[in-house]
Amino acid sequence: MAEQPVHHTVEHLFRHESGKMLAVLTSLFGLSQVEIAEDIVQETLIAALESWKLKGLPADPRAWLYRAAKNRTIDYLRRERNFRERVAPAIRQEESNPEASHWLDAYFLDTEIEDAQLRMLFAACHPAIPLESQLALMLRTLCGLSTDEIAAAFLLPADSIGKRLYRAKEKIRQEKLSLEVPNGVEILPRLDAVLHAVYLLFNEGYKSASNDAVVRRELCAEALRLGALLARHPLSNLPKTHALLALLCFHSARLDTRLNADGEIVLLEYQDRSCWNRQLIALGYEHFKQSSRGETISAYHLEAAIASYHAAAPSFAQTNWQAIYYCYNLLMKVQPSPIVELNRAIAMGYAEGAKSGIDALSKIEGMSKHYLWHTALGDFYHKAGNKIEALAAYQQALELVTLPAEYKVIQGKIEGCG
Repeated sequence: MAEQPVHHTVEHLFRHESGKMLAVLTSLFGLSQVEIAEDIVQETLIAALESWKLKGLPADPRAWLYRAAKNRTIDYLRRERNFRERVAPAIRQEESNPEASHWLDAYFLDTEIEDAQLRMLFAACHPAIPLESQLALMLRTLCGLSTDEIAAAFLLPADSIGKRLYRAKEKIRQEKLSLEVPNGVEILPRLDAVLHAVYLLFNEGYKSASNDAVVRRELCAEALRLGALLARHPLSNLPKTHALLALLCFHSARLDTRLNADGEIVLLEYQDRSCWNRQLIALGYEHFKQSSRGETISAYHLEAAIASYHAAAPSFAQTNWQAIYYCYNLLMKVQPSPIVELNRAIAMGYAEGAKSGIDALSKIEGMSKHYLWHTALGDFYHKAGNKIEALAAYQQALELVTLPAEYKVIQGKIEGCG
């Protein structure tokens, strides 16, 4: 078998299964021994890559991974006295009767995997761990993002993320933090961090900071899966959870149209809306409806509302920009940030005219080094008929953009100025 398809399959499985295996093994070893679980998962994936390159893909790669992980776990436990008393009877039974039921099988049942993942999600958000380290730990362990990818999500150097991960693991080890999930209202302080990690995971998939891919569907799918897992659990089945899931559904519905046949970015204005996934849009509206049963409005509610207006519009020109602008005004009160202010200015420009957009963009502070700000400014100058100012803004954006696919989009805008 060719090496590239094997690498692709292992990477795909790593995204989908590593978090599950890690959660299961951490439930066995304990949160303070998370590095042991990480080593076993990593060794399993390396073994898969080496074996499959020689022998080809097995009939069920996922089952192969779980068997390999269980075997490596048993090998480790046999070597460690600290665990031997706990598992010695099961190991002896297996050695004396090879056909005996494997004692680790119960850990890898689908229901147990889901339960282990939920425990791991909320354990990583222990209040003893700083919030920024909680997010880094979840994205690294349960979501399978690399240190560089996490750094891109936070707009930070990779070594800063490495230090956060180290401090989180040291805190877990020193304070012997457990995998216990808090009950009732005690879950609320942790849920926000869990939802935010799922949100960041989806963002990396929808608009990747990697040079290798613009869209990473496996990350979007994993975020949707984790969001659905949270929505099904009675402790986290809350309006803001459904609001986040609605947002992810609305955005996921557009994934097939975000790139053309050559892998180039297709902007929202030019996407073929007949190819949007109507089932996902319907599911988004269902979760959005469930999110309305509470009395508070989260940032996820407002972002989902904005996404719903885009999903409902028959065309870009028929988009309800007034409603979107209104939602961004509320979002600025709930969760103000330069990016939200940028999107609000863009919505204002479409709702009230190019001049209003230019004025709103000009008032934003701290965005002059961001290519999106210059790109938006160029768009409104172009719409206002001022091609000289538009070209200047696009050229400035071109100097600041880093990803090749986005560089090409801006080049296209420059050519459009003629």
